[in-house]
Amino acid sequence: MATTADIRNGLVIDFNNDLYQIIEFQHVKPGKGNAFVRTKIKSLTSGKVLDNTFSSGANITPVRVERHKFQFLYKEEAGYNFMNTETFEQILLNEKLIEGANLMKEGQEVEILMNTENDTPLTCELPAFVELEVTYAEPGLRGDTANSPKKSVEVETGATIMVPLFIEQGQRIKVDTRTLDYVERVK
Repeated sequence: MATTADIRNGLVIDFNNDLYQIIEFQHVKPGKGNAFVRTKIKSLTSGKVLDNTFSSGANITPVRVERHKFQFLYKEEAGYNFMNTETFEQILLNEKLIEGANLMKEGQEVEILMNTENDTPLTCELPAFVELEVTYAEPGLRGDTANSPKKSVEVETGATIMVPLFIEQGQRIKVDTRTLDYVERVK
């Protein structure tokens, strides 16, 4: 058993018969009354994000998890196939466990969070930034620069990203996988 003093970002806890990962937390000590911990937690089964408040010193049940590096192999009807880069064992994941699945290309390295108690995968996380080639982009209009305009382009994985007007087909761009935002051109 642990208490709210052990809360940190990324901690996985058993809460209301479900597994939740702590996204952010804040210890609050008001001038009047007892201290408490305000948290934002994400369900690892449904993906829902909840705001929850724990009273200070309350017991929580942490779950032991490990991060393993996997390589994305291919997609099939049943899901996505990955290979552990250390043991070379392969696993099949459902698309709902993968954040940013439309930005994954074959050979991409990802981290999969595994529950060590029953050896089941919980989530699959891409690196923070990926480099992708633009496969389709309409030409930008010259002189249309008011309010930093953007256009949509299609990248090699099939995802649609909003980019500045100067991006052209065949160029490589860096994309933030957490927000699906254009970051910069890659040379």
